Amino acid sequence: MYTYSQETLDHLRKFRLSTSRASDPQAVICMSIADDLQVKQDEDKIVYKSLEEIGDDLPDNSPRFVLLSYPLTLPSGRLSVPYVLLYYLPATCNANWRMKYAGAVEEMRSKAEVGKVIEIESVDDLEDLPKKLGAA
Repeated sequence: MYTYSQETLDHLRKFRLSTSRASDPQAVICMSIADDLQVKQDEDKIVYKSLEEIGDDLPDNSPRFVLLSYPLTLPSGRLSVPYVLLYYLPATCNANWRMKYAGAVEEMRSKAEVGKVIEIESVDDLEDLPKKLGAA
């Protein structure tokens, strides 16, 4: 149903491999779905280094997929670097976009090879993210 260009697939793989041992948070707002149901990476290809930077660039009324590698210390004291897909779905987005993105979540999870999908509705939800990921 949804299509991915080879460039987009290469971008997903490169980002996943480059963040596996990261010492700082890294994220890309990488996906939007075109009218032809092609999933595309963000044209700017910015790698964000903080949750605040991500929040500043998320649109108010449009859903997005965000790939996030977030190093944290677990309650056991062990360092972990979860690689997750943030499914940003603001309450103000229209029903057509909600349907398009909802249909693509599981496929995106598979293509990006993430361990977990976390749905967020607002930029404020980013503040609770370390807790959702299991930080100490």
